[in-house]
Amino acid sequence: MVQHIVMWKIKATAEGSREANIAKAKSLLEACSHLVPGIKRFEVATAQADMECTYDLVLNSRFTDRDALAAYQSHPSHAAIKPFMRAVVEQRQCMDYEI
Repeated sequence: MVQHIVMWKIKATAEGSREANIAKAKSLLEACSHLVPGIKRFEVATAQADMECTYDLVLNSRFTDRDALAAYQSHPSHAAIKPFMRAVVEQRQCMDYEI
């Protein structure tokens, strides 16, 4: 199994308001939750307003293996959200590890 975690900090302004971009990014990511058979877990969450947090959005996902993760990453529906994400993201952190 491969754990795949990605965190994004969204720009203050780009493609609309920061809040609207966070909501749109969350929705776009959630639509990717069943793109390939090897997805075992797919959680998308936003930071709580009353908590101190460095990043605005997180994807916490689990795949059966690296091939399933690669299939997800190269899937046309996943690729289609990348231009929007590139336009609104200020910082991105990612970590993949075997479990």
